[in-house]
Amino acid sequence: MKNAIVWSSSGAIGNAILRKLNAEGWTTIGITKDRSKSPQLAKLEFEINYDDIQNIEETAYLISQEIGEFDLWCYAGGDISYEKVVDMDPKNWQRIISANLNNVFYAIHHSLPLLAESAHIFIIGAVSERLRLPGLAAYAASKAGLEAFVETLGKEQRKKHVTLVRPGAVSTPFWDKVPLNLPKDAAPAEKVAEKIFEAFLSGHKGKLDLV
Repeated sequence: MKNAIVWSSSGAIGNAILRKLNAEGWTTIGITKDRSKSPQLAKLEFEINYDDIQNIEETAYLISQEIGEFDLWCYAGGDISYEKVVDMDPKNWQRIISANLNNVFYAIHHSLPLLAESAHIFIIGAVSERLRLPGLAAYAASKAGLEAFVETLGKEQRKKHVTLVRPGAVSTPFWDKVPLNLPKDAAPAEKVAEKIFEAFLSGHKGKLDLV
């Protein structure tokens, strides 16, 4: 039996990944900011506060007491806002950068000791070069930075499989936060989960574009 950790397990993509892995007979751990909003699909679920780095470290320790090592690790979280630079509250800038970049570092930094030697790391990014639109400066900058981070991580963790998943439009509540129409060809979150599982089976490394 294989084991997986999904960060942001209460989001649409996190939910879909858990459902797929559960259907394949995996043991799953879910990490969420608010358990009251989670359908609790994982075998075990932990609530964390990303603003408290010690809490993340302690959660990683608690997880280590439950399961020896993990075959798949996924960060499916993030946030978005729509504000032009001239109007943006610096606090909102920091929130978006943290959700899409800083928190990924905190999560993987404290998770690496939990992963099997040849574990597969998946991090949900975006097709960042398509996001450089008015009002999306923070989101686009954070996702571009994430790409550089994941590429470097892959070079450091050569025995592991590190994949940056770059989906196009996905039908999630993210679209409620921006004054943009959901494209007609937006993929369901389940498609992203299927592609991630296929990438795990094939041992994919590097960028995985789902457009």
